[in-house]
Amino acid sequence: MAQRIIDTHLHVWNFDKAYYLWLEGDTSILNRTHHIEEVEEEQKKVGVTGVVLVQSANNYEDTDWMLEVAERKESVVGVVGWLPLMQSDQTQELLETKYLRNKYFKGMRHLIHDETDPRWLLQEEVLESLKILAENNLPFDVVGVLPEHIETVLKVAQKVPSLKMVFDHLNHPPIASGEKFGRWGDLMKEASALPNFFAKISGLGTVTKKQDWSAEDIKSCVAFALENFGADRCFCGGDWPVSLLAGSYAYTWNVYKSVIDSLLPEAQREKVYAGNAVSFYNL
Repeated sequence: MAQRIIDTHLHVWNFDKAYYLWLEGDTSILNRTHHIEEVEEEQKKVGVTGVVLVQSANNYEDTDWMLEVAERKESVVGVVGWLPLMQSDQTQELLETKYLRNKYFKGMRHLIHDETDPRWLLQEEVLESLKILAENNLPFDVVGVLPEHIETVLKVAQKVPSLKMVFDHLNHPPIASGEKFGRWGDLMKEASALPNFFAKISGLGTVTKKQDWSAEDIKSCVAFALENFGADRCFCGGDWPVSLLAGSYAYTWNVYKSVIDSLLPEAQREKVYAGNAVSFYNL
């Protein structure tokens, strides 16, 4: 039987539907509309059978576009959208009147790495919104890039202990510097001791800052994540189209698969490729 694989981190952005502030002035391949149809053939080649679309802008339009795509694409099993965390009453209202009624809305994310203060999530109003997420069993994707972001969500976990959180792209391990594993490692170990933290093996090609990255470049940090969080709290994401900066969709997935297959027995692979995503996002 073929291995079931859910890509838990795919972006679709449409410049006619939403505004992506972070792409303003970008001169790379990323600065255009990217449709899900562009990767469907490569998904078949690598065995990806389902995808979770993940937020790309701090606005409603991006979320509503993803939900629109989900309605017409059988491969989409969930959407990680956006909510106005700085307005907890609005967050509550939107969930009650709109998003909880949508079968694809499975979690939320805010581009915290674009906020000037890495402690942005610790504002009282934001914490109130995160409590609302927890009450509705909606997980939160942590798109951190600094050790300070890990420190922040460790404090969030103290204040909102029932909130499930996942570190997107393993919170940018220090692969490019060759450090093993320094402050990042100490903080991720601390986070892994708390059962509500999960780790997403994604975005690692771009983290290496190499065009010719390989399994050897990422194997030690993937092994670190699996060892500390365990095979029950890790899952995978391709991070397309951002991943195109470090190779094709198929290349990225083939590298991840070769690493995971070399580190885990088959029963545990099933969890990392699909089972854990299903339980984390209530797919």
